Amino acid sequence: MGGPKMEGTSAPPLRRDPYEVLCVTKDSTDQEIKTSYRKLALKYHPDKNGSNPEASEHFKEVAYSYSILSDPEKRRQYDNAGFEALEADGMDMEIDLSNLGTVNTMFAALFSKLGVPIKTTISANILEEALNGTFTIRPLPIGTSVSGKVEKQCAHFFGVTINEEQAVAGIVIRVTSVAQSKFKLLYFEQDATGGFGLALQEDSEKTGKVTSAGMYFLHFQVYRMDATLNAVRGFFSFHFFSKVSLNVVLWWQLAMAKDPEAAFFKRLEGLQPCEVSVLKAGTHIFAVYGDNFFKTASYTIEALCTRSYEDTTHSLKDIEAQILRKRVELRQFETEYRQVLARFQEVTNRYSQEKQSVDEMLKERESIHSSFTVTRSAVPVTGNGTYVSNGSSSKNSGEDFKAESPGEDGSSDWKDKSFNKKKWFNLNLKGSDKRYG
Repeated sequence: MGGPKMEGTSAPPLRRDPYEVLCVTKDSTDQEIKTSYRKLALKYHPDKNGSNPEASEHFKEVAYSYSILSDPEKRRQYDNAGFEALEADGMDMEIDLSNLGTVNTMFAALFSKLGVPIKTTISANILEEALNGTFTIRPLPIGTSVSGKVEKQCAHFFGVTINEEQAVAGIVIRVTSVAQSKFKLLYFEQDATGGFGLALQEDSEKTGKVTSAGMYFLHFQVYRMDATLNAVRGFFSFHFFSKVSLNVVLWWQLAMAKDPEAAFFKRLEGLQPCEVSVLKAGTHIFAVYGDNFFKTASYTIEALCTRSYEDTTHSLKDIEAQILRKRVELRQFETEYRQVLARFQEVTNRYSQEKQSVDEMLKERESIHSSFTVTRSAVPVTGNGTYVSNGSSSKNSGEDFKAESPGEDGSSDWKDKSFNKKKWFNLNLKGSDKRYG
């Protein structure tokens, strides 16, 4: 019987016990759970069961169960309260892109271009090569770097050999790409059967003008930033791209625009503890996996001993401790911020209402004031020589005419102009008499 389908932000309604799915017990160790998961995931991997839909469903169920039991906090929550304890936070899932068709791969590339982080699984062929020990190992001595190009959905394996002194000091493995290629840095552990199983996975992230990924084995708890944990947590299911549309892209963009603060407050939640923080003396297997959709991934991998980086190591330990404290502070601050924001929204709404109310009252007041203004409209002259305005007042037409006609005292503009003109005429006449007299 096929396992349950997974869509949306929560697990499907019909779910089997994760311990039952992985064929382990509640007393099983982390290593036993990991080993069982590797075998089942490889058995039901879509790459190996392309024509078997039931195997695909089993693969989803196995991955979902492992996502619970591989996380100490999620495992504790499930043991105490079952699936209900996990539904509030949702479950982050991985997408297998190794078997996608051309159209679906283009949609996946579009999501990546839009900034939607998509966590992908490793090709079954690579996992099988590692499990069977049939891969080719390239040496990577401590203190050196190697550059190369890896095809999409393929991997280059490297062997890093360290001595006891280097193991005690601490080891760092870093991969960078100046071409900003998309890749994964993988670490494989050898199991009891002699094969190698995937133990750690770091997806490349853009930092400045390069993409990079790193693993730090420094004898203290080191954390990794999981971008997919917060951005679209649990939204993408394994068979998502068979139904994907641009509407989903728009939905994601609108959700981010509607609540941009959410991305900030959840940003530090992506800081998760690494499962491995110490390497023993011996040879360790790392790989660079080409995670590009259409082209090869260019990279440079280097192995370093932290003996020459003591100050940097202490700085890393200090800054991660500060970030963890800040994460706790932000959880508390978010509650306070949301309350204040809700109050601000309430006050802002009231402001808009009050402003509208005041504007309307002042407009009504102005209208009332306007009703007291007398609008004059002249009517024909009556028999006694008066203008009647609107029935409320009247004026003697002679007074109006007087104000516009020359006065009797000769002080009007008209008389002044006539007098000046006459005076100017007389002056010319007088001047003429003197000239000819």
